[in-house]
Amino acid sequence: MQRFLMTFSYDGTNFNGYQKQPKMRTIQSEIEKALKKINDGKSVVIVASGRTDAKVHAYNQKAHFDLDLNITTEKLTKAINSLLPEDIYIKEIEKVSDDFEARFNVKAKEYIYKINLGEYNPLERNYVYQYNKILDIVSITRALKYLEGEHNFKAFTPASETKENYIRKINQTNLIRDIKNLDNITIVFLGTGFLKYMVRNMVGTLIEIGEGKRKPEDILTILENQDRNMAGKTASPEGLYLNDVYY
Repeated sequence: MQRFLMTFSYDGTNFNGYQKQPKMRTIQSEIEKALKKINDGKSVVIVASGRTDAKVHAYNQKAHFDLDLNITTEKLTKAINSLLPEDIYIKEIEKVSDDFEARFNVKAKEYIYKINLGEYNPLERNYVYQYNKILDIVSITRALKYLEGEHNFKAFTPASETKENYIRKINQTNLIRDIKNLDNITIVFLGTGFLKYMVRNMVGTLIEIGEGKRKPEDILTILENQDRNMAGKTASPEGLYLNDVYY
């Protein structure tokens, strides 16, 4: 039995999220279906670095799986891709040690969130949040710095989401403007781990800061109070991407 690590991308538009669910189209179920065919009808379970929600995309999601098959990683990659729908693509497969864990060995993850401040673009509606109004970029950039470091992020996850530990560390944030189109901005979060809806809730709060409804310093109060009701609305999933996973 050999353990493999797979890097793959997907367009989340027509999926009910990453994680396998009964009678739902999910990324996990589609990949496992393909692996089952390759594995002579025997089920193969893939373990990802984490799950993404419905309509959220990924450039470099990672998952491990075990397979007792004499095949090169190149042939395996081609074989899986030939069986997958067009909105999932396996970029690379590599052999890893038997004790490697795609979820628990993660050192950092990078999420990006894309926003269009300009005219509504129907062609990008599934891939960029169509905010379509001006935001105060300077205030958002200032607010981002208050999110960096180790904090209790309970205020940025649903009140119904009960966790033993809400402490997470955001190593770095950034706001990038597209030089070719200054109306397109990308907010970057690099951290050791993220809670459910955490990135989308942070972005929703940052948008309210960009609208002038809040001050950048309000981030400190929100973090301190650990109350979901104090943070902003949950930003729509279409603009969110799992950009990379680091081991």
